[in-house]
Amino acid sequence: MTLNSSVLTANSLPPNQSVIIRLEQIFKVYGSGETEVRALNGINLIIKKGEYCAIMGPSGSGKSTAMSIIGCLDRSTSGNYYLDNIDVAHMDDAELAYIRNKKLGFVFQQFHLLPQLSAVENVMLPMVYANIQSAERYERAVKALQKVGLEKRLNNKPNQLSGGQQQRVALARAIVNCPVLLIADEPTGALDSRTTKEVLEIFSELNVSGITVVMVTHELDVARQTQRIVWFRDGQVVHSNLTPEQINQIAVS
Repeated sequence: MTLNSSVLTANSLPPNQSVIIRLEQIFKVYGSGETEVRALNGINLIIKKGEYCAIMGPSGSGKSTAMSIIGCLDRSTSGNYYLDNIDVAHMDDAELAYIRNKKLGFVFQQFHLLPQLSAVENVMLPMVYANIQSAERYERAVKALQKVGLEKRLNNKPNQLSGGQQQRVALARAIVNCPVLLIADEPTGALDSRTTKEVLEIFSELNVSGITVVMVTHELDVARQTQRIVWFRDGQVVHSNLTPEQINQIAVS
């Protein structure tokens, strides 16, 4: 039997240590009958360890829905999702929360820092939920802030930091538990062009250090900084392996 490479099934690929994300025939359906909306319509996507990937597409294309499923923040209606070779598609809420804390780091357009806490205290928060001892939490938080160039801002609260610095704190918080995947949803949307460049340089450095990065963005200049671009349209992946050089032609088509 010849395997159709565009349609993957649960047994079509063996466990692969180089694959971080494997989506197989993912559907997300809202409503039923005449009101049915297919936000995702049979998505197949593989992202390998160490990739720096952008997800793009017009409004309503399904990219945000796909990101929510990749981030274990939502479930698909049907299909299989393997995260780091773990089948997460049918996990309950508690199991998904555990996976998010252990396997994933998140960076959003809004920084979601607690205003009453210092930078180092904000970065320590994910480790509280991971039951890591306080001394180790502090040590690891300091190292994460050093990675993003904020070793001199450990005790500053968010209102004492610029927008770019706050996003760096959010980045440190996202990587402090050593995730296998860093998920960024419009991480430069609230930043000016100079700060955007600085933050993207940090993303690139984190990727070079071995962290897999998947970023949803609508900004072509941001997507061009990644290695690979996945283009969504009408709930489907229409291009899974665009280069930064190819993106202009697709974006205007």
